[in-house]
Amino acid sequence: MNRIVAQHPGWEMHVILDNLNTHKPKHDRWLARHKNVHFHFTPVWFSILSRHALAGASFTSPRQVREQIDAFISADNQDAHPFEWTKQVVFSKHPRSTYANLRNLRN
Repeated sequence: MNRIVAQHPGWEMHVILDNLNTHKPKHDRWLARHKNVHFHFTPVWFSILSRHALAGASFTSPRQVREQIDAFISADNQDAHPFEWTKQVVFSKHPRSTYANLRNLRN
């Protein structure tokens, strides 16, 4: 961000992030020093949009990005339903490190 801000002095910048707690500390001194930079935090739905409409895409203008996003939203709204995110419990699996344990995978 420092390089981008330095390359574009005086520009108003809007950065879209999908998770407030991951990206932003409670007292962000960097943001306080860069009043022209604004963080926008979106729900998990943004990651769905980015995977289905933006990942791997190449755009030559902001207009093309907007059109792609609008097209995704229009198609997604055809089958719209309330979005409910729930945290899943994730249990870590320890790798089987010995030959005997690896061999037992087939059983």
